[in-house]
Amino acid sequence: MKKLFPIFMVTMLFVSACGAIGQNAEPTSIPIAEAFPTATPVPLNPTAAPANPGSTDAGSERVSPVDGMVQVFIPEGSFRMGGMDVDAESDEKPDHMVSMSAFWMDKLEITNAMYMLCVQQGACEPPDHFRSEKHEKYFNTEEYADHPVIYVTWGDATDYCTWAGKRLPTEAEWEYAARGNDFRTFPWGDDRPDTSRANFNHKINDVTRVGSFPAGASAFGVLDMAGNVWEWVSDFYDPNYYSLSIAANPSGPLAAMGGISQRRVIRGGSYQDVEKDIRISNRGYASGPNPDASDMDSPEYHGESSPKIGFRCASGN
Repeated sequence: MKKLFPIFMVTMLFVSACGAIGQNAEPTSIPIAEAFPTATPVPLNPTAAPANPGSTDAGSERVSPVDGMVQVFIPEGSFRMGGMDVDAESDEKPDHMVSMSAFWMDKLEITNAMYMLCVQQGACEPPDHFRSEKHEKYFNTEEYADHPVIYVTWGDATDYCTWAGKRLPTEAEWEYAARGNDFRTFPWGDDRPDTSRANFNHKINDVTRVGSFPAGASAFGVLDMAGNVWEWVSDFYDPNYYSLSIAANPSGPLAAMGGISQRRVIRGGSYQDVEKDIRISNRGYASGPNPDASDMDSPEYHGESSPKIGFRCASGN
């Protein structure tokens, strides 16, 4: 997938399917703040100090003190970035060597319960919708508290990571955490994906609990990097960026190219995407926020959200 359907199309499809929803017992709601914040500056959580890094062996883990997320240590090193398999597309080329500084990557996608903490503390806006593709009630429920948060914009993801004392990973960090320093096609290796490794290709037709596919772990032990939900990264999208990319810690182009100036990169594929689209090197995009939009209440101003996009955070210390 190189372009997500506009969100209103997703909504139309969801509404048309609602006749099959609501036949099961309603999940119990989690208490939620009565009033959500408006577009105010996002405060840093006062407890968002760097965690004690402990061991810095490749794949070692620590727990973020703010949101409770397990983070995995990704050591400094070099890797081959880009598409090197028969399904590689033009925006994945040319493949090229990249040197990376060490960093920490969230082991899992940010969950509904974690995101709720940020909302309740007034640092994050709630998701655009509280449903998923199959479930009318999804975000504000105990039943799906450990599922990935969805319907969040690039700005929402950035706000959350800032609140948690972290940041969105760069596209290069994301790919290095998924691939390691070999030439694997998928996070787990070169074996074709199946239902033991990833949620993809309409096998389940909705998001699944984070960490449900330990057999799909990456070279460093990071989970859910193929399928389930696409993940926002920090970079603008430029289909030709790899021909211009710097060799050390690339952070993406200064602006998006290719038609829509606010496109941001998404990685990893979703529960709907086919095998070739959950390859490590596959690049997707969706619209990020446009601060120059005339209507501050418009989707253009805030950016795109989708039932197929979530995120995880990274940290340099």
